[in-house]
Amino acid sequence: MAKTAQDVLQMIRDQNIRMVDLKFVDMLGVWQHCSYASELIDENTFEVGMPFDGSSIRGWKTINESDMLMRPDPATAWIDPFMSEPTLSMICTIWEPRTGSTYGRCPRAIAQRAMDYLISTGIGDVAYFGPEAEFFVFDDVRFDQQEFECYYHVDSIEGRWNSGRVEEGGNLAYKPRYKEGYFPVGPTDTLQDLRTEMLLTMAACGVPIEKHHHEVATGGQCELGFRFAPLLTAADYLMTYKYVIKNVARRRGKTATFMPKPLFNDNGSGMHTHQSIWKDGQPLFAGDKYAGLSQIALWYIGGLLKHAPALLAFTNPTTNSYKRLVPGFEAPVNLVYSQGNRSAAIRIPVTGDNPKAKRLEFRCPDPMCNPYLAFSAMMMAGIDGIKNQIDPGEPLDKNIYELTPEELAVVPSTPGSLEDALSALEKDHEFLLAGGVFSEDFIENWITWKLDNEINPMRLRPHPYEFALYYDG
Repeated sequence: MAKTAQDVLQMIRDQNIRMVDLKFVDMLGVWQHCSYASELIDENTFEVGMPFDGSSIRGWKTINESDMLMRPDPATAWIDPFMSEPTLSMICTIWEPRTGSTYGRCPRAIAQRAMDYLISTGIGDVAYFGPEAEFFVFDDVRFDQQEFECYYHVDSIEGRWNSGRVEEGGNLAYKPRYKEGYFPVGPTDTLQDLRTEMLLTMAACGVPIEKHHHEVATGGQCELGFRFAPLLTAADYLMTYKYVIKNVARRRGKTATFMPKPLFNDNGSGMHTHQSIWKDGQPLFAGDKYAGLSQIALWYIGGLLKHAPALLAFTNPTTNSYKRLVPGFEAPVNLVYSQGNRSAAIRIPVTGDNPKAKRLEFRCPDPMCNPYLAFSAMMMAGIDGIKNQIDPGEPLDKNIYELTPEELAVVPSTPGSLEDALSALEKDHEFLLAGGVFSEDFIENWITWKLDNEINPMRLRPHPYEFALYYDG
């Protein structure tokens, strides 16, 4: 893997690279890119960057101040496996040409500032993140929204709803039952080879791979695993993860989605996020407290739980996210912590006696989040918990679904909608401003964008189920 600009330039020469593709993440977590003839890439590219029109990117610049620069990180270089011509890919951070500083609304720049802030506090020098992003693989997806109609249709050869379909030219059965898709072998699991191709392609792109498996839902729900990494690198890996999964699926005539809840009445796709803080090569979360945690780890949990309603505006950033966060689908809707309870927002995995493996798992996030923003926000909440020694309260190791109404009434829960999460963020975001990591401008812009482009448009549109409820009234 390349580490310096000189390494990249040598790589271009040695491997006869014809094109260089520069990728950057927009505010909402989607990669954008521009490809350049390799002859245009020199040391100046890494020191100054390549210009582009920032007014054409969602939620960024106005047209009268649109000039921006994308500056590639040489450590992110890999050969893009989906291009017919030899193409080198690199991930960029966005810079302001007028000030010579990183752009305040660039998510990757925010993640870098978060890492710098952690070091400045003296608490630790690295935060490790390990996301587990689930997704669905479908064979057919159709949707439309008109003044006179609104619908979506998804289909999968694995969908339980197809157990009686005759159009398959002989139905071969073996459709995973609802909520029973976790770990079956073939022929029930039809996606083994596809996931293997995805995993090995990720490895070729520099992502350290671990495993893959079928997930709980019917209809092709899956998960791949990659090794944890420092915050910024983990976010880069997750962007590569999503890029590879979507493109390998497309190459195989299928389509992959990271929507949290594409299917009614079955499990949605989450992104359980493992995290820990280290200093001087030593883990800070291992200790002699509950579940083998340290006091610092418990305070970190306290910060996550206190700020969780606001955090979800970044970790669960879509209206669809809150169709997953409902009881009964292994969804972590309860703002408590536990060493074994998967309906708790924070789980402490059983890791044995190795202190280096000690970590916590925040189970609320979903894979539609922008990882640079989500990881940074989670870490900032945890740091706030450590700095202010926030008590997380007692753990809840009972089966939450078996609690009495009186017991459940005192268990705090996640926001019920994106609008509720944005309202919480508006009221509680001082912890994100520490060290200049996030800014008032960014948070105000985020809230306004979500209201104007997602929440309010959804309010205007009749839902198909409303016809079932009200048409004959």
